[in-house]
Amino acid sequence: MLNNLFNHYILSVLIWLPMFGGALALASGGDQHPNRARLIALIVSIISLALCVPLYLGFDNNSGLMQFQQHAIWIRAYDIHYSLGVDGISLPLIMLTTFTTLLVIMAAWHHIHIRVSQYMAAFLVMQGMMVGTFASLDSILFYAFWEGMLIPMYLSIGIWGSTNRSYASIKFFLYTFLGSALMLIALLYLHEQSNSFNISDFYPLKLTMKQQVWIFLAFLLAFAVKLPMWPVHTWLPDAHTEAPAGGSVVLAALMLKMGAYGFLRFSLPITPDASALLDHLMIALSLIAIVYIGLVAIAQTDMKKLIAYSSIAHMGFVALGCFMVFDIVANSHNLKDAYMSLEGAMVQMISHAFSSGAMFLGVGVLVYRLHTRLIKDFGGIATSMPYCAAFFMLFAMSNVGLPGTSGFVGEFMIILSAIQGSFWVAVLASTTLILSAVYTLYMYKRVFFGVITDPRIAKLHDINYMEKIVFVLLAIVIIFFGVYPAPLLNMMHATIGNVLHWSLQSKL
Repeated sequence: MLNNLFNHYILSVLIWLPMFGGALALASGGDQHPNRARLIALIVSIISLALCVPLYLGFDNNSGLMQFQQHAIWIRAYDIHYSLGVDGISLPLIMLTTFTTLLVIMAAWHHIHIRVSQYMAAFLVMQGMMVGTFASLDSILFYAFWEGMLIPMYLSIGIWGSTNRSYASIKFFLYTFLGSALMLIALLYLHEQSNSFNISDFYPLKLTMKQQVWIFLAFLLAFAVKLPMWPVHTWLPDAHTEAPAGGSVVLAALMLKMGAYGFLRFSLPITPDASALLDHLMIALSLIAIVYIGLVAIAQTDMKKLIAYSSIAHMGFVALGCFMVFDIVANSHNLKDAYMSLEGAMVQMISHAFSSGAMFLGVGVLVYRLHTRLIKDFGGIATSMPYCAAFFMLFAMSNVGLPGTSGFVGEFMIILSAIQGSFWVAVLASTTLILSAVYTLYMYKRVFFGVITDPRIAKLHDINYMEKIVFVLLAIVIIFFGVYPAPLLNMMHATIGNVLHWSLQSKL
């Protein structure tokens, strides 16, 4: 009986426990007792991550259906439900959310000294909102969590950000909020057609091509801004540059993934014919992000802005993997390659979270010590911070896509499957292997092995014990999934099959 109760309510606990922890952190005494807030946040984040272990162990990899479901009436008058569940797409993202939040809390231990309780509360509430987004089965509940997580991120940029934080936070909020408004209209229209807000009830709904195209475009704006795709990507470099290190990590590791999650959960299965019709548009936008934004990254002089543009280029791979399936099936008639394309997109989402998040944390360590983000202000860091240089090299190699790191697996799967759809698309996509090596290694060489330009560099202290723990944890997962991605692939395979079933089934 206890086991059934646990299975029934575990997702609610993962959503509301961090929010309750955020309230406790706020009430812990403010800056007079900052360690109380830090300790509360650390304990709550550890418990949240620990709860993911039985969630993972109890998950049936052979089922593509929702598991650990919970249903209750939320707003009876409109038939809106508090419905939760996980499948092979949402579970790894929920586990990633709890893992990333723990790292952010630990990384901020010695770096955040102003409004500590509010900072910890913001990231705990953000965790609960993001878990809720990935676990929602009701579209209005999904939308509520989707919009709700913008508030703590807006505050984290606006309060703990850099000099131009007000502009960056407002730009971030307006872009993401206005994009989501059209998504709400699309969800309301789908409710009118199906008499349900349940996301799974939208899948078998018969829709004309005109209806599908308008719904697809409404979803596209919301998800493209979040991903972000060219040309609606301009909010991200500003947000990353001005955000505190923790905010940059959550943006890169988690919030960008929600755009790709939206494509897999909504666009492909609900509007399959429109997705197939407009797939070349999506592929073109993805290739622009991969090639053009990669070239833009090379020209950057600010480390955080360079990694931000790198994130846009790598997330272009995710969008490419999602929409190449139609060309792959049309040209090769091989579902194996279509599976590989979508699974590669999912693996790329997870691996990018580790590598990009790790690089933002590494840059945060340097910025905290020298109070500058400009590449020209660094040089010779490896002489005074050898441990930091060693870890950063591993993270940089994963960002480049070196075999043996998690960054290689997803990109390799997407390129390998894309060849079956279009040789030239695969060739253009593979240029990221060159471009990412150019801008990543160029930055690394100048920062860690360049000429020392600041006398303070020789006196810098290497990473402390908390930073070492964070970097070791990231190094372990980067190498583990680079060498053995099977647990991740096994978890998502059946669900990817379900997504493909609806995505390749015409509604006309």
